Amino acid sequence: MFPLRDTIRSKSFPVVNVCIIVVNILIFIYESLLGKHAEAFIYEFGLTPVRFYWGLRHDLIDAMVPVFTSMFLHGGWFHVLGNMWFLYIFGDNVEDRCGHFGYLIFYLLCGIGAALSQTFLFPRSTLPMVGASGAIAGVLGAYFLLFPSSRILTLVPIFIFLQVMEIPAVIFLIFWFVIQFIQGTMTPSQLQGGVAWWAHIGGFIFGMALIFFFRKQEKRPTYWD
Repeated sequence: MFPLRDTIRSKSFPVVNVCIIVVNILIFIYESLLGKHAEAFIYEFGLTPVRFYWGLRHDLIDAMVPVFTSMFLHGGWFHVLGNMWFLYIFGDNVEDRCGHFGYLIFYLLCGIGAALSQTFLFPRSTLPMVGASGAIAGVLGAYFLLFPSSRILTLVPIFIFLQVMEIPAVIFLIFWFVIQFIQGTMTPSQLQGGVAWWAHIGGFIFGMALIFFFRKQEKRPTYWD
């Protein structure tokens, strides 16, 4: 299933969400221009679990910097554009409820939590992990709790046909989470690369937990006698 849009309009311009999208795309363009040096760039700023645990013992800065930078790197145009599309659809409403600065901190913490989830489960991996998927999964987790009545206009493959359907956000996100969980449990070792499913799962759970600290109470109208 691929989301096309949601039915809730943001009340303010999502400046932070837009900036995050622009920064991710610009960094990927920079990656693309590196040519043969792109792989070294990914290994330098992507999060490699083995390097992370080595850094915890010998060089804390070297360990922690990729935890942050890895969420702004991507492995290809499909990767970055797919991620940014999900963020575009779901992020604006979450920013509305968190406020601009609060949303930025929330997003970054979800990305860090997601990255550490994957690293904790696969500490021997020697391949760098990159992508905003974990942080975006946190946004999805927050959306799941904040906007249960929303609906998602979704492109759904039915046999060989594509059907556009309006699906409750709760159903869409539960389906998304179940797919991540199934894929994660069916992939016992991440040492061969591929999708960091447990970063998605961890990010979603972190987002559901953190949103209680970052959400602002909606203002209710006051009535006078």
